[in-house]
Amino acid sequence: MTETTTSTATTSERLRSTNPADGTLVAEFDVDGPQQVAAAVGRAREAATWWSGLSFRDRERHLLRWAAHLTRHAEELSELTRSENGKPNDDAYLELTLTLEHIRWAAKNARSVLRSRSVSPGLLMANQSARIEQRPLGVVGVIGPWNYPLFTPNGSIAYALAAGNTVVFKPSEHTPAVGKFYADAFAAANPEAPPGVLGVIQGDGATGAALCRSGVDKLAFTGSTATGKKIMASCAESLTPVLVECGGKDALIVAADADVRAAADAAVWGAMSNSGQTCVGVERIYVVRSVREQFLAEVERRLRRVRAGTDYGPMTVPSQVDIVRGHVEDALAHGATAVVGGAESVRAPYVDPVLLVDVDEDSAAVREETFGPTMTVRTVESADEAVRLTNATEYGLAATVFSRKHGTDIARRIRAGATSINSVLGFAGVSALPFGGVGDSGFGRIHGAEGMLEFSRSHSLTRQRFALPGMALMSFDRTASTMRTIKRVVTYRHGRAK
Repeated sequence: MTETTTSTATTSERLRSTNPADGTLVAEFDVDGPQQVAAAVGRAREAATWWSGLSFRDRERHLLRWAAHLTRHAEELSELTRSENGKPNDDAYLELTLTLEHIRWAAKNARSVLRSRSVSPGLLMANQSARIEQRPLGVVGVIGPWNYPLFTPNGSIAYALAAGNTVVFKPSEHTPAVGKFYADAFAAANPEAPPGVLGVIQGDGATGAALCRSGVDKLAFTGSTATGKKIMASCAESLTPVLVECGGKDALIVAADADVRAAADAAVWGAMSNSGQTCVGVERIYVVRSVREQFLAEVERRLRRVRAGTDYGPMTVPSQVDIVRGHVEDALAHGATAVVGGAESVRAPYVDPVLLVDVDEDSAAVREETFGPTMTVRTVESADEAVRLTNATEYGLAATVFSRKHGTDIARRIRAGATSINSVLGFAGVSALPFGGVGDSGFGRIHGAEGMLEFSRSHSLTRQRFALPGMALMSFDRTASTMRTIKRVVTYRHGRAK
């Protein structure tokens, strides 16, 4: 996810959130400094004893009450998201819907994912029983983004809570009111819970840095690669583990046997929805030559019906407009053709759709995350070439493949954390699937069982059930006879490979 390195949303003492469409004030908050952050972590630490002591069933009830409260206030929250983030109300409601699905999955599946389980002790330790137990980490810090201010941080928060952790959440400085509403809903739905189970701190990068140094037991971050590296460096001072999701430059491959109309529909929505401000949105398209003309005609036809301000909202962060304009101008300077829109389409606060064809692979529009309503299309001779170009990036978050017969085979060769076949962003709607990337897209996973395990630690337990006479291996009373027996067993067990 692209983000600004400095924010115009804050003053030295107050955080002002404004509507990106017209600049009107949405909300205003005190900026939390190191002392306030430490206090929030302290409250979470105190609440952790109570929260982690609940049974899985009790935590499930609290989480489902939270989801129910959010559902009852869905229209209010969707309107707040529209005002603060800029996305259309229906898109805001769909984001909340996905958020609720993940809260429910985490609540319902925590017990099965984190339950204590026995494992085989092996031949040499046959007199032992062996178990693995998953324990909460303690207090988890979460730094969320502005483009999906509910869905993305919820992928860490709901799973961390379900695993028995308490959470201190810093929303983006561009969507602080959405973050506060989301966290306050937990307290409103669970008045018996002590303060600190899910707390909120407000501020910009300095507040996030304070959270990194506050003594949390893990830090989950979504943002730019550059900021992710700073987060890692800050957390390294105290060996605080991190989970980092840093966006991508995701490709869509249109194979020779693709359903071209479906691929075009997916490409347009994947590139333009949320004003292109989606870390797993479509930014690059590789289409096999035999279906190129049909695909481009279908994309152009659909794209000319898409309207900024109606089908998608304004750019949430004004400075992002300059990045989008720079990428479009660079592509055109390197020989690209603007089939729809062009440099004149890029203006604040609404950026009209831009379709660039035959874009040089070395241009910024292909190499760097644009995070705007643009798409680049390049013609390839085969799916193999498309895979090679898809993988020729430092990012590795997600991808899309359209092919009637070979989609799975193509997808398996893509270096990415998630791939959707014959649909776009399908993986985001499946709560059981882990989500995360490789390379400059970060590491670690949210969602699903893997996401739950990210917010727990394993504790290995052995218990000697009975003594084996003459087989004391871990003792100074071990005899020469015992070692002769061990050597015979080892030779029999491991020395007969053919």
